[in-house]
Amino acid sequence: MTTADVVIVGGGLEGTAAAWALSQRGITDVVVLERNTVGSGMTGKSSGIVRCHYGVSSLAAMATVGLEVFEKAEEIFGDDIGFRQTGYVVGVGPKDVDALRKSLAAQRSVGVQTEEIDAAEVARMWPWADLSPFAAFGWEPRGGYGDAYQTAQAFAAAARAAGVRIRQGVTATGLVVDGDRVTGVRTADGDTVSANTVVVATGVWTKPFLEPYGVDVPIRVVREQIVLISPGVEVGPVPVFSDLVSLQYIRPELGGEILFGNSDLSDAEDADPDRYLNRATEAFVDLTVERVGTRFPGFTDAAITSSYAGCYDATPDWNPVISRAGVDGLVVAAGFSGHGFKIAPAVGRLIADLVVDGRSSDPRIPETDFRLSRFAEGDLLTSPYPYVGAGQMR
Repeated sequence: MTTADVVIVGGGLEGTAAAWALSQRGITDVVVLERNTVGSGMTGKSSGIVRCHYGVSSLAAMATVGLEVFEKAEEIFGDDIGFRQTGYVVGVGPKDVDALRKSLAAQRSVGVQTEEIDAAEVARMWPWADLSPFAAFGWEPRGGYGDAYQTAQAFAAAARAAGVRIRQGVTATGLVVDGDRVTGVRTADGDTVSANTVVVATGVWTKPFLEPYGVDVPIRVVREQIVLISPGVEVGPVPVFSDLVSLQYIRPELGGEILFGNSDLSDAEDADPDRYLNRATEAFVDLTVERVGTRFPGFTDAAITSSYAGCYDATPDWNPVISRAGVDGLVVAAGFSGHGFKIAPAVGRLIADLVVDGRSSDPRIPETDFRLSRFAEGDLLTSPYPYVGAGQMR
């Protein structure tokens, strides 16, 4: 039997962020169990957008915490984690102008550096774009994109250096429960890791893992497709562009390509996280051609170069669960619904707060916002400033 103060099930971005954050608080008798290798699950499929543009104030604050860590990554981790500070611009149509302005004001109230800019400024950044359908734009000069896999590796390396044990190639098969308290985790190799606290950070695999213990995390696994495009022109260091008129987002890649993603999740495709198509469908390629061609007529010689797909662990309100749940000693961190990369440092800190203190140490990020019980209570975490057609992700 292995013993620890805390055992974390899942060595993806959120699990390693939790291990790092616990080590920052002096909790280093921690074991991370990862069935494959660190970051080998959906972490590596992230599109890596870094923005603080959320109508939910606690999420905006979490993204701000994440941004501060990304900006200081080399100082904190001693290495480049792939963050590129290109800026982030979001554009809306006439129906969403009021929501945009109210959302920007709410974001500023929790420390986000954001402002409204005019179309002429956006045209200077994106001269290939047709901006005529937009009525207003928000701008985050500190936004950009990053690499979730590199970031998870950095979290893991920092945690390991502090004394955390990361066991790769070890599958957790279930919890050990004594009465109304969890006391550890069983593994496929016959070991039991005994611990006072178990953190389950298993993403798309969370629901079946916890169901046998009466813990219902209402996660729907949905497939998300990404297409990479050669724009046919030298675009340079352009900012991330979130187009909430045609519901798409694009960002630059280091090699000069453009990454395209779909912001319309109103008809998401259910998927099996262990058996799903790891490329874009013909229908999605057609959608990419239509939306990118319409929005960026300046890409006259654009060509699709590749595609891939991953899965979101989506909750009913498209926001995460970071919560004590079910039996005593159990903390669940799952259901990130596509937000997980940019908020990961704050997620790690909130998990550490729940383990050590039972509550959040940041008043901008109340732990009650992310409680599991909100679904049964019918008190969903949603933006007071929703955008037409893109409410799930903003």
